[in-house]
Amino acid sequence: MLDGEVVLISGVGPGLGAKLATRAAAEGAKVVAAARSGDVLDQVERDVAQAGGEAIGVPCDVRRAEDVSRLVGTAVERFGTITGLVNSAYGHPGFADLLDTPDKQLQRSMDIILFGALNLAREVVPHMREAGRGSIVNVGTMATRKPVRGEAGYAIAKAAMSAATRSLALELGESGIRVNQAALGWMDGPGVRYYLQMTAEERGVDEQQVYDEIAGRIPLDRIPTDEACAGSVLFLLSRYASEITGATLDTNGGEYMPA
Repeated sequence: MLDGEVVLISGVGPGLGAKLATRAAAEGAKVVAAARSGDVLDQVERDVAQAGGEAIGVPCDVRRAEDVSRLVGTAVERFGTITGLVNSAYGHPGFADLLDTPDKQLQRSMDIILFGALNLAREVVPHMREAGRGSIVNVGTMATRKPVRGEAGYAIAKAAMSAATRSLALELGESGIRVNQAALGWMDGPGVRYYLQMTAEERGVDEQQVYDEIAGRIPLDRIPTDEACAGSVLFLLSRYASEITGATLDTNGGEYMPA
């Protein structure tokens, strides 16, 4: 699905980010994985190499323009161009009501999610223009569509990214660059597993009970795995989505169904 593409993925952690990197490589892309922590990057490089693909991991804080410039320069030096960008890096301000969330924590989330994505786009777009094509996929959240108490600060930053998605789609379309968003809901991965454990301990119940309660609100009757949700991002990156731009693809097992 991604033969001939060079895809840069930010926020490559042990959950969705790592799955995106390894699955993109499995679909034929050369992958540039970026994160603040080098441990996961090393593992992604090994996993991709063992599967016969090509990947390079580059430490990067997307808030720092010099880090982003070095990241993109390294990618182009290694692979010659960049044709795909996935903005997956995020920072969560903590689970609290919005008015109880300190502005400093809200600003940090905005700096990573919105301004980090814009930093990357500014560096990547010239290479996409030179290649004559490109696809940017921003990883969004169902919390921007279906408010969840305690997620307001995170949702605000993702909502700003959502608005940027549509504006960039309008502005970059004439250069052959598509910009879309995959709005993800519950994802069965390390983060949700921690939540299940924490909630079960707080309530004095079994983790499976907490899982079943969440899954019961989802028409597919399961919490989608992070690996399965990665498929929606890969689709939007690919040429199968050649006529799609400025769109949001809801990927949540049907928990939220837009009109």
